[in-house]
Amino acid sequence: MNRIEQLKTERDGLSIGPDLSGMVVAGLSALTEDDIDRLKWWGIFLRKQTPGHFMLRVRIPRGVVNAAQLRALGEISQRYGRNLADLTTRQQLQLRWIRLQDIPGILERLRAVGLVTLQTGMDNVRNIIGCPAFGLTSGELFDASGVAQAFNDLLVGNAEFSNLPRKFNVAISGCREHCTHAETQDVALVPALRYVDGWALQGFNLLVGGKLGSGGYRVATPLDVFVPPGEAARLCAAIALVFRDYGPREARNKARLSFLLEAEGEAWLRAAVEERLGYGLARAGVDQRSGKTTDHVGIFRQRQPGLNYLGLAVPVGRISGEELTALAALASDYGSGEVRFTTDQNLLLPNVPDTRLDALLKEPLLKVFRYDPPGILRGLVSCTGIEFCNLAVIETKTRALQIAQQLAATVPASKQLRMHWSGCPASCGNHTVADIGLLGTKTRLKGKVVDAVDIFVGGASGPAAAPGIRLLERVPCSELPQVLQGLVGHMDVNKLRRQLRALQGDGVSEAD
Repeated sequence: MNRIEQLKTERDGLSIGPDLSGMVVAGLSALTEDDIDRLKWWGIFLRKQTPGHFMLRVRIPRGVVNAAQLRALGEISQRYGRNLADLTTRQQLQLRWIRLQDIPGILERLRAVGLVTLQTGMDNVRNIIGCPAFGLTSGELFDASGVAQAFNDLLVGNAEFSNLPRKFNVAISGCREHCTHAETQDVALVPALRYVDGWALQGFNLLVGGKLGSGGYRVATPLDVFVPPGEAARLCAAIALVFRDYGPREARNKARLSFLLEAEGEAWLRAAVEERLGYGLARAGVDQRSGKTTDHVGIFRQRQPGLNYLGLAVPVGRISGEELTALAALASDYGSGEVRFTTDQNLLLPNVPDTRLDALLKEPLLKVFRYDPPGILRGLVSCTGIEFCNLAVIETKTRALQIAQQLAATVPASKQLRMHWSGCPASCGNHTVADIGLLGTKTRLKGKVVDAVDIFVGGASGPAAAPGIRLLERVPCSELPQVLQGLVGHMDVNKLRRQLRALQGDGVSEAD
């Protein structure tokens, strides 16, 4: 039994919450290694890069926050977190530089506005992601947000779901334009139609076993299941509990749902889920995802007459507390008080009336977070990197932004390119689903060990999902501007992807 499994047999991670006040009294030096790990069940992470300080990860289902919540997050960041926060690829927010003695008050402040940090780390169902434009866009088959919220309500604070073999990622979306990288998730519900006696029933097809870390990108497997919206949250819960009861627990790098699926097979998993549910599952419907992908950046007409939503690019997801409070003011003044975070670390400002749109576009914050960024910056995503992450091996966010800005000066603004950075193989930057993915590593240059990256190209999610192919290895970061300039300048993403897939079909290996 590995140490984390031993820790969980002794005490459930969620039970650490009532001990927080005593921890504050005892002080940081009194925390044991087990205490530090159990705090992650509460979304509280001690970071060696910020000695004596914690990161708090706030759970934000589907990425939806209101103005009061944004103000609270902004004020916490300014008062306790050195005015610094990060949007994540799971539509959450991470607060930095938090002291132990401030955590109980911060958690109370979050609870007062309806936010929690629970189960955003360790062996839990993580934040449930979905289309950020749900209910607004004509690009969706139906609004799936209610299903995501129903599943979230089932699991948060529920010890039935707090002792999984490993983390469990879920995407639930009715968007035809597959904006959530569903194929990278342990469980994904994607829009589908099932025809019964001439009637078209709206619902979801089920994908299982996707992942990015723990050995690389595995594209989720269609399980030949259709589920109507009213039964979907219960289905997700059943799969999570099957994973809890049967998933591998010996080695943590082989403890995801994908490894259980590969060991036992699709038929076994389907039967196990049906047994837990107590009824049979319908066969898959017709997949309604299109060949089009969207990042929801720009100005879009909503389904609701006279209203618009703006998708604003937040380069590498870095945002200040002041900007969060300013965003809350914009949402209240020009919209309905709501803001939505995206899986590309950007944000949406919905429900802006036609009559207010011109005034909003003149606001100073929209010069920072643009609705019309250059294509290179529009598709830029980065993990935290070594600045704050215990696992990363290189600095990512500042470097990614600097290089993208250099490229933007020479590459046509209309050229859209998804460039994702991950500081380590955990793949938090989703680098293997990008047009160009960069994975942090080290190399030796002139006798010195320096930061470097492996470069992947041609990654994709959606109905034609495929992992990016490693094109170059151990490129020193000092040489990256020149290397990427040449690559981006001559890169036809779709053509390159077709060529690479053809080579793979001919049995050519990555090394070749």
